[in-house]
Amino acid sequence: MVLIDTSVWSLALRRKTIDLSPHERRITKNLYELIHQEQVRLLGATRQEVLSGIREESMFMRIRDHLRGFRNVELDESDYEEAARATNQCVRKGITGSHVDLLMCAVAVRYGWQIFSSDRDFILYGKILPIQLFQPS
Repeated sequence: MVLIDTSVWSLALRRKTIDLSPHERRITKNLYELIHQEQVRLLGATRQEVLSGIREESMFMRIRDHLRGFRNVELDESDYEEAARATNQCVRKGITGSHVDLLMCAVAVRYGWQIFSSDRDFILYGKILPIQLFQPS
């Protein structure tokens, strides 16, 4: 299974294909392949990030409806505790990250899932945390 980061969802759902670079098009192609293979997992916090800041109601509704095809991963208190631990580990090494990113790392480690992101911060987290990053083809 693969947890999809906001950066990947945004490329696929908030940007026009014509505006994407060849690398970004490969990322979206990989996302669609993962969806087709039913390998995609979504955090509720990621859903909120993807939907935040959309100015046009029609676009909000279209993206919301698309994301409704994916149930939120169920979290418990240990996920938040491990995310806090991951934050502390990263800060001790001079790396700051968003709470959502580090929650994603904690959940991915717990389930043994990969993380798919176009955000280079996850490469830094991977130097400290035992996360597995999905490598687009």
